[in-house]
Amino acid sequence: MLKMDVAVVGGGIAGLTAAIYAGRAGKRTILIEKQERLGGRGMTNKKNGTYFNLGGHALYQSDAYETFREFGLRLQGNQPSIDAFGIWKDKLQVLPTGIGSLMTTPLLSWRGKVEFAGWLAKFGKLDTHAYDKISLRDWIEGHIQDPMVRHIFYSLLRTASYVMAPDLQAAGPVLRQFKSALRGVLYLDRGWGSMVEELRQVASKLGVQIITKSKVVSIEHSEGIVRHVLCEDGTKIEATHVIVTTPPAVLHQLVPRAEATAIHTWKEQAIEVTGACLDVVLRRLPKPKQQFVYGLDHPVFLSNHSRAAWMNEDKAQVLSLMKYQGTEKDAKKDLQDLEHALDLIQPGWRNELVDKQYLPKIPVCYDFAHMKRQVDPGPAVPEIKGLYAAGEWASHGELLVDAATASAKRAVQHILAHEGTERVQGDNHRNIV
Repeated sequence: MLKMDVAVVGGGIAGLTAAIYAGRAGKRTILIEKQERLGGRGMTNKKNGTYFNLGGHALYQSDAYETFREFGLRLQGNQPSIDAFGIWKDKLQVLPTGIGSLMTTPLLSWRGKVEFAGWLAKFGKLDTHAYDKISLRDWIEGHIQDPMVRHIFYSLLRTASYVMAPDLQAAGPVLRQFKSALRGVLYLDRGWGSMVEELRQVASKLGVQIITKSKVVSIEHSEGIVRHVLCEDGTKIEATHVIVTTPPAVLHQLVPRAEATAIHTWKEQAIEVTGACLDVVLRRLPKPKQQFVYGLDHPVFLSNHSRAAWMNEDKAQVLSLMKYQGTEKDAKKDLQDLEHALDLIQPGWRNELVDKQYLPKIPVCYDFAHMKRQVDPGPAVPEIKGLYAAGEWASHGELLVDAATASAKRAVQHILAHEGTERVQGDNHRNIV
């Protein structure tokens, strides 16, 4: 039986981040991943000279970016231009992203332009935490007067969070995410797989033991304390602390008697967010100026990642389109909607097509800050000392990859802050029993 200080289950970005923090703290750390490759949804697949992410990925200048810089990652890539268009009634119109485009866009009346400019000026000082307990719908309808300004904000905030549920989504977190977006985003050369590889290298240099192609089937606990991790091949890993970065439903399956713990609440309150993503590789762009487009009356978004990052060995154009999914999902219709948007944005694109990737239902996150949430998940499982949860779903107000890194950090901080108390308390409980 292997004996470790910290066992991390799941080798996605949250798992790698947790392993690095634990390794930096001098803990004997092991990371266990069921797939052959690390990265989870941060993987990049190279196909015919093109680097395909699993959906559109942009790195905001927020928790994840700061964490990766702290780790010494190079994060090679560039910030894209913010010149944008909006789709309204099947027509492309200039979207206001600066003073020039605000003055020229036909989407807004003069009164709407004044209101939109006012909001952009306010955002830097906006106390977003004041809106953590109200829905995005309530915030927009209660604070924005002009109907088209409302449409634009719905689109911008949907794109910032990937969530199409304004009646459920808490306003504060997505407003904070939008503030981060206003500082600019980073598209990475060769996709997010390059970042995952850098994280792997950092973890390895810190002495983290990484095991792939090993499926965890149970996280055993007794007398209120975590004991060991059991893998499908019979391997047992005894660990003082176990950080699980799987989805909440999987965490629930892995932990015996989870229904008697907070894990059950976390699973029951979770609302999964998915999207349909179409990536296309084009020899050239029929409409070179139309590379960044928001759907205003349809939940779609297009960005040409190769306008800022190196994504293809032959310098072809790699465009990523996303349709944000609500409760209804139809793979065929979603593809039709994405191709229709591409017809509007890049007419004649089929004649330039080199390759494509369609992901009809990719998980974006397994939970988010919403109005039906009873509690914020993690980091510790209160009923089982030494057991922790992390991942983009274990958000305390962060979104997407920022939630992944922040939750991983919280788990390790909790371990260090309570050094020794979990095992002692668990042993005392056992003696009493």
